[in-house]
Amino acid sequence: MNSQIGLSTLLILIATFLLYSTTGVFLKLASNTEFLSWEYLTFFALIIGLLGIYAVLWQMILKKIPLSQAFLFKSMTVVFSLVYACLLFKETLSCKNILGAVFVIMGIIINSKSQNAL
Repeated sequence: MNSQIGLSTLLILIATFLLYSTTGVFLKLASNTEFLSWEYLTFFALIIGLLGIYAVLWQMILKKIPLSQAFLFKSMTVVFSLVYACLLFKETLSCKNILGAVFVIMGIIINSKSQNAL
């Protein structure tokens, strides 16, 4: 298995976790609706559908790159969640949130480069 991640695989990997992180958006939207209402059930159906697509994409990624490399990018869901919180729900981000996101991104970059050097 090649330790280098190709651009197309990298984009699919990031898109996969972007998709995965949107389930949190639908969970929050579902929490603002009446329990077992049509809106509530629709949000949960969307979540199940997204998780199904995520599972298929994740398996496709694991055929191309090692789990240890792919799993590094799962922490990007934290960054995506901060973006959703800010843009969709108009929540304010603290300096700690931003600093944490920077550390996540730096960790991915550093770890990816060190694995590629092996």
